Amino acid sequence: MYSLAEENYLKAIYHLEQEVKGEVSTNSIADRMATKPSSVTDMIQKLAEKNLLSYKRYKGAVLTSEGRKIAADVIRKHRLWEVFLVEKLDFHWDEVHEIAEQLEHVHSEKLISRLDQFLGSPDFDPHGDPIPDKHGNIKRTEKKLLSELEKKQRGVCVGVKESSSDFLQYLDKKKITIGTKILVLGKEFFDGSMVIQVGRDQFFISKKIAENLYVQTN
Repeated sequence: MYSLAEENYLKAIYHLEQEVKGEVSTNSIADRMATKPSSVTDMIQKLAEKNLLSYKRYKGAVLTSEGRKIAADVIRKHRLWEVFLVEKLDFHWDEVHEIAEQLEHVHSEKLISRLDQFLGSPDFDPHGDPIPDKHGNIKRTEKKLLSELEKKQRGVCVGVKESSSDFLQYLDKKKITIGTKILVLGKEFFDGSMVIQVGRDQFFISKKIAENLYVQTN
């Protein structure tokens, strides 16, 4: 049994490891957790004493296999609860993140196992993020950012990099969700902005928007 703060740190380091593919600096953890580097150092030492991560000064922190397992379990619960809230309680995809942040700390393997069975053991959450299985394994899919596509290329939206309510609400206005087909009609070399087609609608999107949408092109 670990505290809410410990689980949140493990989850943050887990996500950062995926981004940097190696040691995670205390500054990057502090940015992710919106706290002071000194507070991060204290927690890292605490987690290292519990053999949940290893830390080398001036290099950074890396989760141990046990630390990674705990982090994956928290992420699994978070994403299963998001599926439940959207599919069974009719919440919208921009409403569930903060609620799932609270539910992810429920410590009942039996409950989560039954939740998974009840939902049909989904592979992905409402935002297209993969759900770890009970062993911490994640189903990987080939995907790229919409910003990587060129003119006349097509893609199907399979996820979002940014999951804030503002961004998801913007996508709703443009009728973009998981499974939406997108055609790139034009791309500006100067700033990376695009003109895309969604259904019968054609509109401009900024580079920032394109860099936060994952698509599959096959």
